[in-house]
Formats: sequence, C-alpha cells, structure tokens
Amino acid sequence: MPDAMAQGFFITGTDTGVGKTVVSAAFAALFKKRGLDVGVMKPIQTGCASRGNDRIASDARFLMRAAEVDDALDRVCPYRFKDPVAPWVAAEREGVAIELDRIASAYEFLSSRHRIMVVEGIGGLLTPITPTLAAMDLARLLKLPLVVVASTRLGTLNHTLLTVRWAHQAGARVLGVVFNHPIRSAPSLAEKTNPEVFSRLSSVPILGMLPFTAGMSVERGRLGRVRGLGDHLNEGLHHLGIELNP
Repeated sequence: MPDAMAQGFFITGTDTGVGKTVVSAAFAALFKKRGLDVGVMKPIQTGCASRGNDRIASDARFLMRAAEVDDALDRVCPYRFKDPVAPWVAAEREGVAIELDRIASAYEFLSSRHRIMVVEGIGGLLTPITPTLAAMDLARLLKLPLVVVASTRLGTLNHTLLTVRWAHQAGARVLGVVFNHPIRSAPSLAEKTNPEVFSRLSSVPILGMLPFTAGMSVERGRLGRVRGLGDHLNEGLHHLGIELNP
C-alpha cells in the first residue's frame, strides 16, 4: 500500500454519466492554471474503443490533455476494457484479473512525479471491481479522500445523500460535492433548488456547481471550455486542504 507522496483526492459519482471526467478535468486544468504540477489517473476504464491491439481510453486521454501531462497511458489507466459494463464483468469477459497492486504501483509512480493527484474512479463507490472489492476499496487503498460528483437533476438528493452517508459510515473522508448540469436546457425547479436543499440536509460542503458547456466532448477529446469550468470551483478549493501556492 503506497504512502501518499502527493496531495490529492479520489473523484467518485452518485452514478455513471454524472460528469466525473469533466469535473476531474476541470480540477486538473484549474491546478495547472495556478502553476501547480498536477497528475491525473483513471485506474480502470470500460467501454474502450479498439485501435489495432490498443484500447482507446477516452476518459484518461481527456484528463491527460487537461492536465497537460505526458505520463505513460499504462500508468494513467492501467486497465482498459472493451465492454461498457462494470469492471468486474468486463475483466471477467476478457479473462483478466484486476490486481489492485498494479494500480497502487502506478499511482505510487505518478504521485512521486506530481505535486497533486486527481484520480477519477469508475461509476459509484459500490461499483464492483472484483467479486469482493468495489471502487471504494480502491480509494481506501490509495489513501485518498473523496470528492463526490452529482447531477443537478430530479432524484439527485436521494443519490447524493446515500453516497455521502455510506462513505462516512465506511470511514471515508468526503471533502465535498460538485453539482454538474450535464445537459443543454433551462434548469427545472428541482435543478435550481437541489443544491440548496442538499446543503440544508448535509454538513458536506458544495465545492462548486458546473453549468452545461457546449463544444466539449470526452469521447472525441475536445476540451472545449473545460479550463473555464475551473473558475466555478475556485471558491470551494479551501475545503480540499491542499496547499495551493506554486
């Protein structure tokens, strides 16, 4: 189990598709903009397109572009699977056993090279990685506190409160929540009020609220205005407990 050489955090979500990659990239770009040496990691990615014998990890490549790093993809994303299913299922279908020691070794190397590490998880905290381990166990192995990404849509109060409360019960430290508005539409009443209601029901701080941003595509590697999204996270940075001076 590696000792933390860099400051950092593990970004999880209340569900898949809530914007973890965009939020992770926004944090990485913001740290880079502040002149800080930031490293990124997406330990496991499923649903990877194939190019010859290679697997295209779009999430990992998006993070690398946002952070402007040239680390080896095999360290940034040690496990890349074809099928868009839970890691345990994807690995089993390919006859591969996911070894957390391999992920820990890659993290240890990257954290020795960078001052801050932004690690994006897969799915939510209970997404199965092996028959006996979930994403939460990966965050625990890397000794990283959590940042939770939630959608603003109707239903998010239940999903977000469940995630935060379960994380606390599991002994994890939750640094805060980022609410993401992932679609191009005027916000509904629920989307307008959900963050405020969450604040009234939980002591976990809101680190920021990201608006929908056109021209961005994780799958196509289009950063768009992801660097501008970091501005929406500025006010919550003090909750991270990270030394932000270059």
